[in-house]
Amino acid sequence: MKSKQIKLKYLIMGVAIAAFILTGIGSIWSGYRMNVDSIKENTLETNRVYAQKLATTASSYLEESFQILGYSAGTIKTKMHDSNALNQETERLKMQNDMFNSVLITNAEGRVLSISPPSEEVQGAVLTSAGAKEALSKKKPLVSKPYKGITGRLLIFISYPIFSETNEYLGMVAGTIYLKERNVFNELLGEHYYHDGSYVYVVDSDGRVIYHQDPSRVNDIVIDNKVVQAVVSGKSGAFQVVNTKGVEMLAGFSTVPLTGWGVVAQRPIDVALAPSFDRVQEVAIKSIPIMLISILIVLWAAARIANPLQQLATLTEESMESKNVEGLKAVRSWYFEAHYLKSALVRSLTFLQGQVSFFKDQSTTDPLTGLTNRRTMDAMLAEWLDNESPHALILLDLDHFKSVNDTYGHAVGDKVLQFLAYNMKAVAREGDVCCRYGGEEFVLLLPATTAEEAAQVAEQLRDILAHTVSPCDRPVTLSAGVAVYPQMADTTEKLFEVADSALYLAKQAGRNRVIVGEQENK
Repeated sequence: MKSKQIKLKYLIMGVAIAAFILTGIGSIWSGYRMNVDSIKENTLETNRVYAQKLATTASSYLEESFQILGYSAGTIKTKMHDSNALNQETERLKMQNDMFNSVLITNAEGRVLSISPPSEEVQGAVLTSAGAKEALSKKKPLVSKPYKGITGRLLIFISYPIFSETNEYLGMVAGTIYLKERNVFNELLGEHYYHDGSYVYVVDSDGRVIYHQDPSRVNDIVIDNKVVQAVVSGKSGAFQVVNTKGVEMLAGFSTVPLTGWGVVAQRPIDVALAPSFDRVQEVAIKSIPIMLISILIVLWAAARIANPLQQLATLTEESMESKNVEGLKAVRSWYFEAHYLKSALVRSLTFLQGQVSFFKDQSTTDPLTGLTNRRTMDAMLAEWLDNESPHALILLDLDHFKSVNDTYGHAVGDKVLQFLAYNMKAVAREGDVCCRYGGEEFVLLLPATTAEEAAQVAEQLRDILAHTVSPCDRPVTLSAGVAVYPQMADTTEKLFEVADSALYLAKQAGRNRVIVGEQENK
């Protein structure tokens, strides 16, 4: 009868083509993943270095601000009552560079003696803002947290105290940065971003945005961002993060130690990885011609290799029907394996049925219950012992099983045993082995299982039997003993002794219970 199964020739061809395709896809995917990982690492490191550079720039700016303000404080300490001199100094500071949006000088009570650019609203007023009060009370160089000033602007206050020759506190000279208007941060950081969604922003020690390329984001609290949490805690580094708009970013961050500010430079991950897709496409296009040529060569070779085996398979099927092996001898077996396969088939074809019968006789299951028989169980335990594989053993016995046989007959007794075997399989976990030990005694082998876990499995089986009607029209109960290798025994024989002792105790204690064996003293 002609077989409808797939021929070896087509199988080899199919496997070869599949191998080429899967290998090609795997290589392309692996290359893509390596490229993606490399781009991510490089982008993260670039952003980390960049953020560190900008943090250093910001720190240098603050230090320079203190130097300039400190020099000015030393210059005007003898001119605090000369309004012209104070006005000239604030004007000089404002016009000298673009470090501050405004410059002012106050007396010790915080009254503004001079301001540039001039402001009637501020001139002569006493500063009551949190930043000004802090500077007046601490009498030392300070950078304030963001706050709204007298004019309603959101600003940062950079101040330096003024002391007389006798160390008397006279007031302070200060510069302000208007956070929602063009300021020095635009010069330091504003051009340091791409037009592809990458950008830089700065937060203060509370996680409040004090600079962002989008002015509407200034003063936002972004402390929930894990990058911001890291940078305000004094850390510097880089990792992947989802920003407040739900965009995945590759962010580098660094702190400004002088103020506790954090600088974050980040780039959208899809923008960073865009070149990877182009490279994958290029590699795939270049690989296709080579793959097609290779597939053609493999198809030809597969046909040549499979032909002798296909003939042997066909003739073997015919020989089993006609008892004629002459056709096998005529097959041209041009390579080693085919030649020796042909010789082996000719010699052993008549012996095949005997071998099949032999292997059937070596059945590994108990014919009544379908569970693993004792011979196979012993072999399995010996292998586990040789490999020193930890395992648990549950030895269980049906309570009063003799009365079942005596009352209902052995046929019902057999059904009760099958009922027990069914429920053992139901509670067994993946990898557990259910065995018939002999008579009404059964064994559950549980690899890599603790005594507590094994006891739970046994208890589950005991509970099912105790609350389920069996083939004898009533529930049957079992007693079980649990032993664990190597904690309770170092040999299979001792393990069974421990489990058997526990089983005996369960019987003595009234049956229908599970008892765990005693730990071996070492």
